[in-house]
Amino acid sequence: VQVLEMSHKAAPLEEGVDQLSQWRERCADHVADLKQLLDDCNDRVNSRTNTEETCHQEMCDYIHHLDECAMPKAFASLK
Repeated sequence: VQVLEMSHKAAPLEEGVDQLSQWRERCADHVADLKQLLDDCNDRVNSRTNTEETCHQEMCDYIHHLDECAMPKAFASLK
């Protein structure tokens, strides 16, 4: 998965709102393929009455790559 660089100066962050959450929202497009895998897995699990599948790995992959994009930007924007 390629994490694309995004200018942290693109638009100002909203004051008084968690910056990491804002950066995660801005980075979401860069991990859309992993989000789709997670959503597909959740749909599969929810459509079955008896399954051992948990989607844990898909969730870990999604969050890992989302935070790989968002964390450096959030820390760089701290005052």
